[in-house]
Amino acid sequence: MHGKASYYHARGAVGCAHRTLPFGTHVRVTNLANQRATTLVVNDRGPYIKGRVIDVSVNAAEALGFRHAGLAPVKVDVLPN
Repeated sequence: MHGKASYYHARGAVGCAHRTLPFGTHVRVTNLANQRATTLVVNDRGPYIKGRVIDVSVNAAEALGFRHAGLAPVKVDVLPN
């Protein structure tokens, strides 16, 4: 899936929020602007803003290189458990 990612103060350093994926799902999030990627675990619900597909933790936003921008175009791949 593709869309925008934003960040929030998550419950975990490697956590993220997704509207429908089950808790505990591992996802690979790739920032399409710079090709940086990180693996995260769904542990929250959201985002609730149209056009956003995932919210990532502050640490993940830093790793993906968009913490200062606030938003990034991303690709989200569900990883096998």
